[in-house]
Amino acid sequence: MVEGRSAAELPGQAEFGPWLAQAAILVVDDEPGICNFLIKTLRPRCRLIDVASNAAEASRKVDGQNFDVVIMDNIMPGKTGLEWLAEQRALGFFADVILMTAYADLDTAIDALRVGVVDFILKPFRSNQLLNAIARCLDRKRLQRENDVLRHELTSPSHQIFLRDRLIGSSKTIQQVRDALARVAPLPTSVLLTGPSGTGKEVAARSLHLLSGRADKLFVPINCGAIPADMIESELFGHVKGAFTGAMRSREGLLMHAEGGTVFLDEVGELPPPLQTRLLRVLEDRRVRPVGSEREVPFDARFVFATNADLARRVDAGTFRADLYFRINVMQIRLPPLRERGEDVLELARLFMEEISRQLGMPPVAIDLKVEAFLLRYDWPGNIRELRNLIERTVILGAFPERMEGTAPEEEAPRSESLAEVERRHILAVLRETRGDREEAARRLGISRKTIDRKYANWHG
Repeated sequence: MVEGRSAAELPGQAEFGPWLAQAAILVVDDEPGICNFLIKTLRPRCRLIDVASNAAEASRKVDGQNFDVVIMDNIMPGKTGLEWLAEQRALGFFADVILMTAYADLDTAIDALRVGVVDFILKPFRSNQLLNAIARCLDRKRLQRENDVLRHELTSPSHQIFLRDRLIGSSKTIQQVRDALARVAPLPTSVLLTGPSGTGKEVAARSLHLLSGRADKLFVPINCGAIPADMIESELFGHVKGAFTGAMRSREGLLMHAEGGTVFLDEVGELPPPLQTRLLRVLEDRRVRPVGSEREVPFDARFVFATNADLARRVDAGTFRADLYFRINVMQIRLPPLRERGEDVLELARLFMEEISRQLGMPPVAIDLKVEAFLLRYDWPGNIRELRNLIERTVILGAFPERMEGTAPEEEAPRSESLAEVERRHILAVLRETRGDREEAARRLGISRKTIDRKYANWHG
């Protein structure tokens, strides 16, 4: 195994794309001359270069190291390169493969495409031809993973694009959160973010990623409560062709998309018990086994977890594994509810007003003193999501609700009321606005339909 150099040491690196310096590459060829040429070409330009002289050695190499690209000869003693690749694809091998060949016949090309070769290099070749082929593979893989992550985010019912990676506010509580994130970001330690729904746990996770040494790799957010139970194992770990009904092709899981980057597992308390066991093994062994595969894939990513549930109570109740809880609860950071953040609510409201009015192409609505008083007075059971929904509704309607602007804060929410009563009254008010449509009410409040159903049943039980 031969280490490469850092990107800062590489003259002209940009010529072959931004990802080459981070790449791990395996060469599979039995000709020493070719191997030496490739090592000489790639060692100064990539993070890691390794060599295997036959199929058996190549199998050992890919079992012990995750490679971004494999450069492979076809004609070797024993198994051919394509025979070896076909076997590896069936076991859950997802790396891009470039085939080196001196025989550009049609049958070889067809066989290569069938087993997932993505590019060809005809011998003899120049170093620039090889480097350009590797750059194309790396660009394609990066784009494919980014598209998969974005598609997953957009199909999640909890998908909200707000603030993204900025923790806004100057309150003492949110400054403490920023300080804790900055302190732990450079470390490989797993982080558990806790706090009520809508407090910005994903925003905190993105900040953690951007402050870490993994910022140039992918941030992969996964909402464990939003993926159907029969799909979550395949979504997380990937699967091989034929692993289950409908698995028409092999597919890399979301965890592997985060290779070198950060995995954010939101609502980790909603993972079913079998998945809790598999996640624990991934955390301990740093290897991922795709569904239907007999091999485990080496895996390196930083884990950030989030929950709005009391995991300690779930451990006591037997619904969450104690060993997994202690494994993820190394560094816990609590995201405060909006009601504890003082005048941050005004800063967030102004930011949302500017952002949403620009997005919708509609004029912003003035936030006067009466509105400010209400914003500071209200308890915000839906937290930041509820505030954003209120501002969006206001921009669309052109004014804040009359009951907010025309009513003194003391009349709107007397100090003697309990938090539970304020929450009850607000949820019922939104239900009246939506004429009983609980799905729409949940969307406006930034909470789940199940939460409304449960609370409504308690109030009228």
